[in-house]
Amino acid sequence: MKKLTVLTGAGMSADSGLQTFRGSDGLWEGYNIQEVATVQAWENDPERVLEFYNQRRRQIYEVEPNEGHRALSRLEKYFDVTIITQNVDNLHERAGSSHVLHLHGELSKVRSVDDRFLVYEIGNEEIELGDTAEDGAQLRPHVVWFGEMVPEMEKAAQIVSETDILIVIGTSLVVYPAAGLVDYASPRIPKYIIDPSRPEVTNYNDWQHIEKSAAEGTPQLVEKLLEQHESEN
Repeated sequence: MKKLTVLTGAGMSADSGLQTFRGSDGLWEGYNIQEVATVQAWENDPERVLEFYNQRRRQIYEVEPNEGHRALSRLEKYFDVTIITQNVDNLHERAGSSHVLHLHGELSKVRSVDDRFLVYEIGNEEIELGDTAEDGAQLRPHVVWFGEMVPEMEKAAQIVSETDILIVIGTSLVVYPAAGLVDYASPRIPKYIIDPSRPEVTNYNDWQHIEKSAAEGTPQLVEKLLEQHESEN
């Protein structure tokens, strides 16, 4: 069974109606990134940070996976699929995908501020100051803030280096370290990009570009891949 790896970004979730940090102002619902998504923000005003993530957590349960999410889950019947996502929502899982690696953490989980391995699934529940882990430390969102290490990068790079097919959906490929993952792919494998605009990748001519949104372009590519699979088997 061929290994197929999908790297997804904000455009994947945006098609489900999730708002994202967009544009040069870096605002989300009036919040500035530096005020809610950095270690310094947490140290300065943890209550504000918790409310921001409580709000975002509520939002992901108000939307549904789109046709792009659902199309990717269909591939598991014919390929060994791993989704590496920069998104912190759980829409891939809710659409039926089994192997999802979250580079930037998960909104539906929280962890101890003292032990990053003490992680709890909370779904759409809220956390407040005074809510603690079993080690007695304050709970914080299980997300990677700007300036923090991305602990799953090494694992993600290994997955990409071993894949037979690479698909990139809804990411500009300009934010590192995640953008560097595509460089680990073999130059000989098929590579696809689904994005309405041209992403910033080197060797662009090596990629097949589908200039459509995630919700529209992904089902089309999945149909193409399934047809190719059928003709080869």
